[in-house]
Amino acid sequence: MNIIQSYLTNNPCYKAGRKITVKGLMLHSVGCPQPKASVFVKNWNRADYDRACVHGFIDANTGDIHQTLPWNHRGWHGGGSSNNTHIGVEMCEPATIKYTGGASFTCSDRAAAQAAAKRTYEAAVELFAHLCQQYNLDPLKDGVIVSHREGHARGIASNHGDPEHLWKGLGMSYTMDTFRAAVKAKMGGAAPVQPPAQGTNTPTPPTSKGEVKAKDAAKSFDKALAGTYAVTAGAGLHIRTGAGSSKASLAVLPKGTKVRNYGYYTMAGGVKWLYIQVTYQGVQYTGFSSSEYLKKQ
Repeated sequence: MNIIQSYLTNNPCYKAGRKITVKGLMLHSVGCPQPKASVFVKNWNRADYDRACVHGFIDANTGDIHQTLPWNHRGWHGGGSSNNTHIGVEMCEPATIKYTGGASFTCSDRAAAQAAAKRTYEAAVELFAHLCQQYNLDPLKDGVIVSHREGHARGIASNHGDPEHLWKGLGMSYTMDTFRAAVKAKMGGAAPVQPPAQGTNTPTPPTSKGEVKAKDAAKSFDKALAGTYAVTAGAGLHIRTGAGSSKASLAVLPKGTKVRNYGYYTMAGGVKWLYIQVTYQGVQYTGFSSSEYLKKQ
C-alpha cells in the first residue's frame, strides 16, 4: 500500500478543521471516467471548491492512495449525517467508460476497465483494513463499513448508487459483502501496513548502536506540547529525519511505545510533526513523528 499525503489545504472543508470521532468508513467511486487521483486533488484543492471534500482518492492506474484530509477531520463526502461519523474514500474510475445517464454507462474496453476496478478494490481493502485496526473497528459490524448507496438506504447519506453500480456494470462479482469480508480477512492475515500520513518507505538502519538523530532541526516551540506521548497507530509510527512523510524514516515505533517531547515541533502539510526522543531496541532516536498518531499521557 502506497499512501501519498495530498492534503487539500485550500479547500474550505480542510480549513474548517472540524474533528470527528471515527465510527465507520464509507466507500465511494467518483462517478466519472477519470482514473487519475491527482486530477481530483488539483481540482478540489481550491478555496472556491466548497461542494465536497473526501479523505482520500484511490488512483485507478496505480492503486496509490492520495490522502486528502487527516482521517479524523470531518469531511464533506456523504451528504448527510455520515459526515459526522465516517471517513470517506473515493475510488477513481476507468478511462474506458462513458456515462449515458444516471449510473448507466458504456465501456470501450471491458478488460482494461475491470483491471482498473480490481486495482482500486484491492487498494481500498488494504486501506480499510488499516483504518479498522487504527480506530478499533469491526468491519463486519452493522454500519461500520458502508457504500454511499448503503448510506443512503440507511438515511445517513445522499442518493447515490456508488460504488456498486460500477462493479455491476462491468460484470464483476464484487459486492459490499465481499468487500467487508476481504477487509476482515486482510486484518487477520496480512502483514502490517504503514500508517498513511507517515509514508511507507523502509526505515534506514542505524549507523551505530548508541544514538540516531534527525538531520533537520525543529522550527517552532510550544511549552504546552511538552510531555510524554504514546504511539496510537496500530501498524506503528515512523520517526523521521525531518517533518513530513517524504523525509527518510529512522525507525518504526510499535503501538503503545512511549516517547518524549520537549515542546519543539515543525509544521508540515498542516500537521504538527513533534520532535521526539525515544529509546527503542537499545538505540536512542531523536526525530520527527506526526502528532496525529501520538496521544499525550
